[in-house]
Amino acid sequence: MSEAYTMHFVRQNTSIPIPRVLSAFEHCGITYITMERVTGQMIGSGWLNRSAESRAALLSQLRCHIRELRSLSAPVGMGVANVMEEALYVERLPGSSLWFGPFRGVAGFHLHLRQGIKPDVNLDPEIKQLVALHDGQWPIVFTHGDPSSLNILVKDDQVVGIIDWETAGWFPAYWEYTTACQVNPQNSFWRHEIDRFLDPYPAELTMEGIRQKYFGDF
Repeated sequence: MSEAYTMHFVRQNTSIPIPRVLSAFEHCGITYITMERVTGQMIGSGWLNRSAESRAALLSQLRCHIRELRSLSAPVGMGVANVMEEALYVERLPGSSLWFGPFRGVAGFHLHLRQGIKPDVNLDPEIKQLVALHDGQWPIVFTHGDPSSLNILVKDDQVVGIIDWETAGWFPAYWEYTTACQVNPQNSFWRHEIDRFLDPYPAELTMEGIRQKYFGDF
């Protein structure tokens, strides 16, 4: 249900093109969301055949949409959580459950990402580096969580829909970028476009690379 609440929240508070939720309900343990149909195609369809002007126009719109998403104000005391201030759903993390959190702050989120490992002089040097990097400070911002080329619908030179909000929530500011960089192998072209609509976080991308090396991904 959090995806339906997220779509409603973002649609009510931004001008980002999102399908309107018609209803959402649970039946026999399964959640259903009915929403309006958006006529368009995935942004990756024919991307390489688009003119430079067409690509620039679409990426400029995406940058504006992301900026608007970041302008949403978090409730006082908000930690790392979904829009309902409950557990997050993230498919890219290992473990027995895709649900985790919520966390009171970024420190708790990072502790979860490294499976509870705390500073220790006996740690592998790279893990000690990860712990030190995780000790940084980032604002918590509203994040889509999966700005893949598969989740952006366009018609001609207009972005007409951003879909798949199940992984959205309040995350440290770098999370959108490092998540976006994990592109689908079938859409590797998208990696070259990410820096054109998201603020880059190269140090945090290195940080995430260390985490994935030692604590897995997917």
